[in-house]
Amino acid sequence: MPTQSQPIVPPAPKVHAKDLPLWRFLPAFSRNTVSTLPDYAFDVLINRRRVLGIESMLVNDPEGVRHVLATAIGKCKRPMSSHRVFRPFAGNGVLLADGSEWRRQRRMLAPIFTPASVGLLLPHFVMAAKGLVRRIEGKTRANLSAAFQEATLDAVLRALFSLPDADLREHLAALVRGYLTDSGRPNILDGLARTESAFAFATRKRQRFQNTWVTAVDGVVARRRNAAASVNHGDLLDLLLAARDPESGEALSDAEVRDQCGTMLAAGHETTARLLFWATYLLTLDLAQQNRVRAEVVAFPPDRVTRLDDLINWPSVRQTLLEALRLYPPAAYITREAIADDTVAGEPVRPGMLIWISPWVLHRHRKF
Repeated sequence: MPTQSQPIVPPAPKVHAKDLPLWRFLPAFSRNTVSTLPDYAFDVLINRRRVLGIESMLVNDPEGVRHVLATAIGKCKRPMSSHRVFRPFAGNGVLLADGSEWRRQRRMLAPIFTPASVGLLLPHFVMAAKGLVRRIEGKTRANLSAAFQEATLDAVLRALFSLPDADLREHLAALVRGYLTDSGRPNILDGLARTESAFAFATRKRQRFQNTWVTAVDGVVARRRNAAASVNHGDLLDLLLAARDPESGEALSDAEVRDQCGTMLAAGHETTARLLFWATYLLTLDLAQQNRVRAEVVAFPPDRVTRLDDLINWPSVRQTLLEALRLYPPAAYITREAIADDTVAGEPVRPGMLIWISPWVLHRHRKF
């Protein structure tokens, strides 16, 4: 008698019947930021709450999200914790910019992320993928989370700087790994700090990393500036050096180029590794989808991919990646601090209020 396949239930932290008391909320949130959510969060469009005297608002309304992140960008700012964690890496790049400066940088960077520009980077991604295969090939056990972290770090460094010099690439990779696993991890002092210089004793390692990182990347940028203009490296550094503001014609300074490199590394490395890990994990739960993905890749092997349009041959791969992003978004929360009176989804907002947007919640929201 044929058996009906059981529905696949991707793992997720427990959803609580109601808000946790503060003594349970704080330690749980510090361990896993999505482990404190009450059931009603997946039903309401706006939820206001006060924690430790700070008023906060979770926004699940799509128009409200658009208002906070785009329309009224000058009425809020990134929280101080983000600046403290990402400044050593990203400097004054687009990741930490606010208001008109964010708009200026976005204008200048937009052409870099067109399909044609991204297509130029495919050889770098291929080389990183081959390195991943070499590291796990023939092994009966492998830590895929760590393997994907190594592969995506390699991919971003190659795409940013080309870096045929393996020693330099490993030096930069070691800097990044050391920072992310040590002083670059957010801590409770980052949440309590009101300025970037507060609790200076806790940021000394970050400052040492920043000094080393700036020296290393400035050296790469300077060498590229002095290289023959006729050489096309096919990487993001070439694209950043060629970027111009469409309104003023202004180019990026060397410091701005360095900060955008750090931004792309911070935004593109760990996020992509998490996507690859969860997509792979989900495929282990769904053998039928795994077989569809395998059949597509066999029918159109990776060595035939020479431009982004070729990926149309892998619809099941695309579906898998999108579903992995829905279920396990790389950023569980996006946070902003209001700096002016505003109205979000009909709710009044006052300066100092924390506005939370959770892709984790939005992607599971019962109204959507």
